Amino acid sequence: MSELVHLRVFVAVAEAGGFAPAARRLRLSPPAVTRAIAALEQHLGARLLHRTTRSVRLTDVGERFLADSRRILMELEEAEAAARGAHVEPQGLLSITASMMFGRLHVAPILLDFLAAHPKVNARALFVDRIVHLMDEGFDVAVRIARLPDSSLTAVPVGSVRPVIVASPDYLAAHGTPQTPADLAGHRAIGFSQVGAYDASWVMRLPDGSSYTAKPRIQWVVNDGEVAITAAAAGHGLARAISYQVAEPIAAGRLCRVLQAYEPPPIPVQLVYPAGRKAAAKVRTFVDFAAERLRAEPALH
Repeated sequence: MSELVHLRVFVAVAEAGGFAPAARRLRLSPPAVTRAIAALEQHLGARLLHRTTRSVRLTDVGERFLADSRRILMELEEAEAAARGAHVEPQGLLSITASMMFGRLHVAPILLDFLAAHPKVNARALFVDRIVHLMDEGFDVAVRIARLPDSSLTAVPVGSVRPVIVASPDYLAAHGTPQTPADLAGHRAIGFSQVGAYDASWVMRLPDGSSYTAKPRIQWVVNDGEVAITAAAAGHGLARAISYQVAEPIAAGRLCRVLQAYEPPPIPVQLVYPAGRKAAAKVRTFVDFAAERLRAEPALH
């Protein structure tokens, strides 16, 4: 069993970014953590961590071994949970991931209510705008806003969203409401991009099913979608967003949806979790709980 202890120590060091914080998390002494990592590296015959006086980072071997270690520990936790009856009663650590804004608006409130109803469950949530690999990164459930390829994941549909174009009533009163995608060329807009380069093209769908590429005048680009939405609500131009992101300001009258007849097809929203083995009660119960709540959410229709 000492190898499993060493795996837990290694994962803690990698996640905490250092020996001292990992020792605090595990309630071990720093020398004990150092000895465990040294013993693991000696056993493997490979260096897992680069150590300096200021930081600890994974080697290439360490990166790969971390993914394997997380998977092993997650499977062990599930086996132990099954033996304790966790396939009957929700308990243990539940790890969930979603995109940043969707997580804040929709997943966090659901998760808090779920934890209140199931006091034996603890949770870890990662809200980040990238694809999180569930098995490799040790997560139980993810919210995916995408058309999913065939995979080993079980997917539970809960609704759909779509790209929309919005502007404030004041902006539309001053500059007019675009009636066709071609009208966008005469309008000022705020762009959103998480990467350095930005494509100023907005692809729209025409009534005959073909696509039209509109090019509004992008006055500035921001890497935070909420900033772009706030700027649009303040009258600085049009913005493109996902429908759930602007549901509240539209309902409050701060934004108006334009060119609805030309919007692209809806994008499915799904809860996904690893298949191929019986899910623990914490996963099954949370998926059922979250699916019911999300399906009742007006922003996802």
